[in-house]
Amino acid sequence: MQPEATTGQAVNAAPHPLAELLACPPETGKLLNGSARSVEVKAGESVFRQSEACEGLYVVVAGEFVRKAERKQARVTLGQVKAGDLVELAAALGDGRHTYTLTAVSPASLLLLPMGALQQAFEAYPPLRMQLLEELAREVSRAYNACRITRLMAARHRSSCAATGR
Repeated sequence: MQPEATTGQAVNAAPHPLAELLACPPETGKLLNGSARSVEVKAGESVFRQSEACEGLYVVVAGEFVRKAERKQARVTLGQVKAGDLVELAAALGDGRHTYTLTAVSPASLLLLPMGALQQAFEAYPPLRMQLLEELAREVSRAYNACRITRLMAARHRSSCAATGR
């Protein structure tokens, strides 16, 4: 019974396609497209740093990035980001401060949807904000499930080692 619930949770938490997340009326789409700007990044270069003001919502076009954060005086790697991923939904929809540092692993490019244009789009078409909030909830759920699985595997490994005397 428990594996089925976990599988259902994983399916519900799967990321939605970008086109679906940014689906909006043509006028709002034109606003976002017209304000979007391309950002090119070299390997090792940071796009933004934790706690800085958020310029907007980023969409990874090409390349790979790593997300890292400072938590309780420890540096934590939060994972990789790849083409097609939305970056920093929490900052763009929340208090406007980045929650982690995003650094390019390889030469890469992003599309930036500036905060001003996002705010105008939310006012013109309020369901867009809800669609992005739902994606943020799925992102949090995916992260929670990944942590839970990692802890479960570590616990199984510890009990296996204890049983075999290693």
